[in-house]
Amino acid sequence: MTKEIKIDTEYITLGQFLKMADIISSGGMAKWFLQENDIFINGEIDNRRGRKLKDGDLLRVPHHGSFLIKG
Repeated sequence: MTKEIKIDTEYITLGQFLKMADIISSGGMAKWFLQENDIFINGEIDNRRGRKLKDGDLLRVPHHGSFLIKG
């Protein structure tokens, strides 16, 4: 099942997404988490904390599920 993450701005960063999706508990954990885990954004691996996520982006985080960004 794909979970929807609602945003009210043009975009959020991958680091912000991880916190919004309750995958990490603080923004400081993002760098560590992204070094240890592959994140699939629209089918491609991307571990850049500053990657901009926009409405319609589909993310798959192994062991955490699939997420759809909704603007």
